[in-house]
Amino acid sequence: MILYGEANPAPNPRRVRIFIAEKGIDLPETRVNLRQREHKAPEHLARNSLGQVPTLVLDDGEAISETVSICRYLEALHPANPLFGTTALEQARIDMWIRRVEFQLMTPVGMFWRHAHPLTAALLTQFKDFGESNRDLYARACKWLDRDLGDGRSHLAGEAFSMADIAALTTIDFATFTGLEMPEDVANLRAWHARVSARPSAAA
Repeated sequence: MILYGEANPAPNPRRVRIFIAEKGIDLPETRVNLRQREHKAPEHLARNSLGQVPTLVLDDGEAISETVSICRYLEALHPANPLFGTTALEQARIDMWIRRVEFQLMTPVGMFWRHAHPLTAALLTQFKDFGESNRDLYARACKWLDRDLGDGRSHLAGEAFSMADIAALTTIDFATFTGLEMPEDVANLRAWHARVSARPSAAA
């Protein structure tokens, strides 16, 4: 297998790197330079028609894209230390939180990145007022997440570290890179962030 990705701050390849670090899977990443537009080159478009990373190419040549799909595939091959839960309830709860992170947190971050950040200005027509409007949406999402973490649980989907935590950590760290900071008054969220950032895998 070959994993195609990119270095930080790209959040989606980092999700997979954290996952394989937690699992102890030996799967080096082949870098695709996004700034040099290598992800839009014909060679990579043959692997992923959307021209995105990460993409996992299997030994038979089939390619799997989308971070959760790649990680689910790897979890099936390496079930020890499960990051998607073991019971039906755990799995449903983790899936729920992954979806919430993607829609409530990642959507405003992505829209801010596309429409308000100078590094993307040359790539598309920016609507800067719309981009800036996502600052409030991101702050609101952080405060919602902070309230939910106030029930005393240590991780998003319960007491165990899971793929949901990986999704949220990479999103929040990428948001910080773009210029979107967590609000000051989110003590529960900041405590969670410190907890998961202290894991060795977070350095991936």
